[in-house]
Amino acid sequence: MAQFDYFVVFAEMRTGSNFLETNLNAFDGLACHGEAFNPFFIGYPNTDALLGVSQGARDADPRTLLREIKKAPGLNGFRYFHDHDPRIFDKVVDDPKCAKIVLTRNPVDSYVSWKIAQATGQWKLTDSKARKDGKATFDADEFANHLTALQEFQVSLLNRLQASGQTAFYVAYEDLQSLDAMNGLAKWLGVHSVLEALDKSLKVQNPSALSDKVSNFGQMTEALSGLDRFNLTRTPNFEPRRGAAAPTYIASQAQPLLYLPIRGWPDDQAVRWLQALDGAGGAKPGSKLSQNDLRDWMRAHPGHRSFTVLRHPLARAHSVFCHRILNTGKGSYGGIRATLSKRYKIGLPDDPSDPSYDKGAHRNAFAAFLRFLKANLNGQTGIRVDPDWASQAKTIEGFAEFVLPDRLMRVETMAHELAELSATVGLADPPQLDSAPDDRPYRLIDIYDPEIEGLARAAYARDYLMFGFMNWMAT
Repeated sequence: MAQFDYFVVFAEMRTGSNFLETNLNAFDGLACHGEAFNPFFIGYPNTDALLGVSQGARDADPRTLLREIKKAPGLNGFRYFHDHDPRIFDKVVDDPKCAKIVLTRNPVDSYVSWKIAQATGQWKLTDSKARKDGKATFDADEFANHLTALQEFQVSLLNRLQASGQTAFYVAYEDLQSLDAMNGLAKWLGVHSVLEALDKSLKVQNPSALSDKVSNFGQMTEALSGLDRFNLTRTPNFEPRRGAAAPTYIASQAQPLLYLPIRGWPDDQAVRWLQALDGAGGAKPGSKLSQNDLRDWMRAHPGHRSFTVLRHPLARAHSVFCHRILNTGKGSYGGIRATLSKRYKIGLPDDPSDPSYDKGAHRNAFAAFLRFLKANLNGQTGIRVDPDWASQAKTIEGFAEFVLPDRLMRVETMAHELAELSATVGLADPPQLDSAPDDRPYRLIDIYDPEIEGLARAAYARDYLMFGFMNWMAT
């Protein structure tokens, strides 16, 4: 039984995909049908139909052409670029019977080649005597957009293949001149024929050095020097992805307001505000709702607004520590508390109200908890990443699987922002926002110092960066 029913070459303009297609078509039993799902033509420029399917029929339903490609004799496929018909991407990327070939090229080389082709109007070369001379003019902004589009598509493709348990055959531009690589690709596709030589009908159009192909080469090198090619300034992030925790969302029954809580706030002021809002009319906010329930709520509340509230990472971590770890009563994570005490040597008292547990002991225990958080969020511990201390960035990413908040508030300006939000839905006299109770047995201000801030920054580097948090004492 054949391993694959058809194949796709994921490539981009000026990556050598024409040359790869020509050599694939040289194998008995293989047929590549160009850019079958290019939105501007079907297969190749100046053609009206492919495998009996017109461009109009393909545009109406791309599956029509895909079925014909699968039915054609031998093993058939096509080339797909990031800006081709997105409807077909989902069909092929999750299909294990579709062989995936990924062709890549240095993005600077492909960009320069594209600019020269634009300048000369020559996109293919079969006779070196017909070659047209031309130079590229490098545009930093245009290249940045070009690079971003390529990288986003490659990451999306990689993630989809990982999620579906598939692998692809990767081919670099330089591999196209390797007979062994081409024969190996055909073997992977399940074809038994072998090429004795590569097709030579297509010629390299711009064989000279980059410095000879770019009119403003000096400007290009200066612009590229500012790019972080190795992503040296990234914030490492090994935290697991979070889904949309719809049952934790709270929907007002009196007003079209939906609260998306970021956990880690033992006494949530926003929840109490919604309770006061609905309580004034004898109602109660809806919670523990399914996604279908929330969709019904949205349909029943046109013009609805959703919001969430950010807290400073250090203040949030301290509240979680006091409520979930230090606390031995209701709300405590007893099992995790015991493990942190025994395995991670965090000095936790049997009774937090014990006078011997002073500010110094509390500061040291909290500092040890922050060190644990850094390891935990980086996947270096056996303890779960609990939603109470998961990064706020990851939590908001999870919201996006169902609904993104219309408003991202800050706890320090929440009273003002809730009043503004209320006005957008026609609520003239919203309830007052209650003050938040202090952490117990000690407040963060009692133990704060630069080392504590530094430990929080190390644990929540992405939250500090993404949301622009300053030092806690500066807020």
